[in-house]
Amino acid sequence: MDKPIIALMYDFDNTLSVKNMQDYSFIPSLGYDSNTFWQKCNEFKDKYAMDQILAYMYFMVDEAKKRNIRITEENLNEMGKNIMFFKGVESWFDRVNKYGDAKGFDIKHYIISSGLKEIIAGSKIYKCFDQVYAARFLYGENGEAIWPAVSINYTQKTQYIYRINKGVESETDDKNLNEHMDESEKKVPFNRMIYFGDGMTDVPSMKSVKLGGGYSIAIYNDEDEKNMYTVDKLMEYNRCDFACRSDYSLGSPLEKVVFTIIDKISSEYAYGELKNEYAKAESGNGQLVFDIE
Repeated sequence: MDKPIIALMYDFDNTLSVKNMQDYSFIPSLGYDSNTFWQKCNEFKDKYAMDQILAYMYFMVDEAKKRNIRITEENLNEMGKNIMFFKGVESWFDRVNKYGDAKGFDIKHYIISSGLKEIIAGSKIYKCFDQVYAARFLYGENGEAIWPAVSINYTQKTQYIYRINKGVESETDDKNLNEHMDESEKKVPFNRMIYFGDGMTDVPSMKSVKLGGGYSIAIYNDEDEKNMYTVDKLMEYNRCDFACRSDYSLGSPLEKVVFTIIDKISSEYAYGELKNEYAKAESGNGQLVFDIE
């Protein structure tokens, strides 16, 4: 019998990685600093009333063409090798998997990001995820990016939470995503989900998971005052259950929080199984007698 699943779902930039993935290699290749590049993306977005993610993807392609820089899947993969992660991230997944296994659960890890899947795919931790949902490009015959194939903004992130919930993990399968499904048939109930994010763009996802009975954790970098202020607001407005420093290392407060949530999920699951067993016993003999073995 398959073990029940607990899904851990992560934003990527500033949640697992120390800064935006484009900041490591792509932006320097254009001759920009990070602040200037993102400011120009925002100005472009406002000028043409564009979706924020579509705007930055277009701006990447346009600025690269002006400098004769090829954006290919292979080049973006290569950029992923330079991403730096917060303390403990690279050993985090194995530790959580082992803890969940000891509790009788299959831990699955998912990325839901507005960043680029091609860059994430080149990173050291890509192999740790069961699925990565992120923006990505369509490539022409010469292998260069020509159009956004997938764009994921902050509200669209919630779509992927429902895909995980129902087990409809293919990005192109909208039919089964929107079909009715009994709660008992869903792959990962909301009360066995944990969402990790760092900012206001994670609010719809945090709220969806919490409303469904799951858990949301705000990750903060105490070296980033703007991020600290944002996380304070997330806690103030009850968007998350916990706010934890961006330290994923052995024995960290974040590890303690996640392990305690897994303990809680385990206890609630055991209670539900016991209730079901009791109901079956009662319906079988008509007596309110049930011996726990």
